Amino acid sequence: MIKKILVSQPRPQSDRNPYADLATRYGIECEFHPLMAVEGLNAHDFRLQRINPLDYTAVLFNSRLAIDHFFRLAEEMRITIPDTMHYYCISEAVGNYLQKYIQYRKRKVFFSENNKFEDLLPAMNRRPTEKYMMVTSENHSDEVINMFAGHKITIQPAVMYRSVPVVWPKGTPFDYDLVVLFTPTGVEAIKQSFPKLSNSEIKFACFGANTQAALRNLGIEPLIVAPTPQCPSITSAIAKYLEDQNA
Repeated sequence: MIKKILVSQPRPQSDRNPYADLATRYGIECEFHPLMAVEGLNAHDFRLQRINPLDYTAVLFNSRLAIDHFFRLAEEMRITIPDTMHYYCISEAVGNYLQKYIQYRKRKVFFSENNKFEDLLPAMNRRPTEKYMMVTSENHSDEVINMFAGHKITIQPAVMYRSVPVVWPKGTPFDYDLVVLFTPTGVEAIKQSFPKLSNSEIKFACFGANTQAALRNLGIEPLIVAPTPQCPSITSAIAKYLEDQNA
């Protein structure tokens, strides 16, 4: 029976969130503890990729974190980003975050209304001479880059940061009935923290195919997986499982 859940992400800023709804609805306890941290590449490691940001006329961002590392590295490398640079963002919130670093003008910042890079295709097709670079993490998926390639748009991935596992603090109880994992890095943190963990000791919920594959490589089958057609989010998948158990 699931009574206590570890969510391997930071605690939501708002008390009104899907995990709070789960706790209220099913009488369970949700605790939050990230199992990964992000560290930026230094200028030396970035230069090993032989990528010069000034060779590109546009940058794609999938998060505010990517924006921070792009401008951090530009400063470390003493590169002045030209005012003519265009920015293509996964969402309006990410686009608005650019105001921290640039003078925001609509004609140079484009964003998706639905958190999908596909929405940016019309704007990109209007600029056939644009040269694109996308800020990514070290363990990024090529799904977005391949999608653009299918539309004859070439995107150069530029790794500027990496995810590293956070080992569970020694002496801290790990008394959870279900652990919710979102990345292969989180799976690696579990492996490093509990190298003898077996499938029978604790149950896991996984979001994303890569996370599921990483856990199965440890010989552990996830109890709950998302996204699925029926459950697009991990919280909806957990809710369905709890509903089925209580039926």
